Parts: sequence; structure tokens; C-alpha cells
Amino acid sequence: MQLTTNHLLGIKSLLPKDISIILSTAQQFKEVLQRPIKKVPSLRDVTIVNLFYENSTRTRISFELAQKRLSADTINFSASASSVSKGETLLDTVNNILSMKVDMVVMRHSASGAPHFLAKHLPNIAIVNAGDGINEHPTQALLDAFSIIEHYGSLEGRKVLLIGDIMHSRVALSNIYLLKKMGAEVMLSGPPTLIPKYIQQAFDVQVEYNLQKALQWCDVANVLRIQLERQNQVLFSSLREYNLSYGVSQKRLAGIDKEILIMHPGPINRGVEIDSDVADSKQSVILKQVENGVAVRMAVLYLLSGKKELNV
Repeated sequence: MQLTTNHLLGIKSLLPKDISIILSTAQQFKEVLQRPIKKVPSLRDVTIVNLFYENSTRTRISFELAQKRLSADTINFSASASSVSKGETLLDTVNNILSMKVDMVVMRHSASGAPHFLAKHLPNIAIVNAGDGINEHPTQALLDAFSIIEHYGSLEGRKVLLIGDIMHSRVALSNIYLLKKMGAEVMLSGPPTLIPKYIQQAFDVQVEYNLQKALQWCDVANVLRIQLERQNQVLFSSLREYNLSYGVSQKRLAGIDKEILIMHPGPINRGVEIDSDVADSKQSVILKQVENGVAVRMAVLYLLSGKKELNV
């Protein structure tokens, strides 16, 4: 099984068969992670640089753990503790790292398109986008899809609701691309100020501003974080008002006549977009998403490495 791309820059550029290959490979690595010895030699002698220009906890740890489980050699780079703080450019930084003969770069950057810039200048090095600005976060969408398939069996015809800050969410955009490619129905819900006007027509998705109606419609509710750090103007009155109108609570879920799957990419603002009793309920697969993230990232790294045989 081989991908049609040398990089993972976003879901937008993937074919449905690429997505299927990644998810089926992730299933094999998920089985590896259930073993007493969770390490495999699949990427022995492969050197990977984690190039993080933005703060990250879950994504960075997940990639690092995936690399260790695959026996790769890992270099961790933090912009705040590097020559970037002295004015070094992105390309200079990467060229310096590549002079050390690395094979792959996992990159998170606050500027949309930064991984694409890297791939253009370094075509022979596999680039993995770990989140770029408000553009895409492809591995998050892949692990979300993996978690839905694990629960329901497939994405085809599944009704998935994305709730919250759609405008600033790279997770939302990657999820929309993936879900539409794989045959799912997508609905968006949240304050009108946080849902771009063009998105319904441009992406063939539904928009429902009444959260109760949206929850009644869906099979899966993926609750997004309110990204206050990316908002340069006031887009809703207060966090309390947001919670009253768009927070996912047990009271709200009790008003629908079915049990839906609850997801969240993290970090969670408890009591804002989701209440603790929902986040920690049996309907929630939030911790399962974290677990699945390691298997999915193992699959991505392995497939982009160009290895011919899956050594698990």
C-alpha cells in the first residue's frame, strides 16, 4: 500500500484511497499498541525532526510517542529556545536541520501555508503538517475519522455535527474535507459570527444555528474549542452566554431521543463549549481519540517513510 503523495500537508490534497490506506494501516498499529511490548522496528534508522513554532501538548506528545513506538530517531525543536528568537528565517532553520541528514519533518506553525512552503523548497524530505494557522490539521481529522469508524463501522452516510468556532478552526476544515470525501453528511452549528458566510455553499455542508435541532439531527457531535487567542475582535457577548446557547450539557442531550457520540479535539474548556459531565460520560470518546491519535500518526509516519513492508 502506497500513498499518492510524498507529504501530508492537508486533507484537501488527499484522495479517498489515501485516507483509506492511512486508516487501515492505523488499525494495524492500534493492534500493536495493545501488546505488552508496544515498540516495533518499522522506522529504525529514520530520523524525524519535530519542528514546533506554536505551543502544543497533545499533538506534540502524540507524534513523539508514535515516533518512539516506530523506533525512529527523533529531534525536538522549539522555536522559543532556538535561533528563531534571534531572527533566523524558517528556511534557514530547516536547511540547517537538514544538513544533519534528517528524513522527515513534522511541523506546526502559526502561519497558514508554512508546511506547503517547506515542501516546495524541500521536495525530497517528507513534510507532515501538525497544524498550520487556521488552515488545516490533517492528523486530527484522520484520528477523528478513525474514532468514528471504530464506533460505527464506517463513515458512509454518517451524520456528523461540528459545533463552535468554525471560523478559526483548522480541525473543522480538515474534518469537513475528510468527511465529505468519505461519504458522510456534515452540519455546522455555532454563533453566526463564528461560522463563515461562504462555507455552506463552498463546502456543501448544512448550517443550523439552533443547537438543539442540530443535536437531534446528528449521529456524532464533534465539539470544537473556542479559540480566543485567534480572535482579534469580540464575536460573542461572554463565555457564559456562549455556554448557555451552544455549550453541550447533559440537560441539552436529555432533550433528544437518541444517544450520540461526543468528540472533542482538545484542549477542553470545561463549562464553556462542553460540560464536565458530558466530557466524562460513556457517550464521550475524547480519551479514545487521544489513544487513536498515536496509531494514526504511526501510520502517517510509516507510509510517508517509503518503507515497502509493514514490519509489525
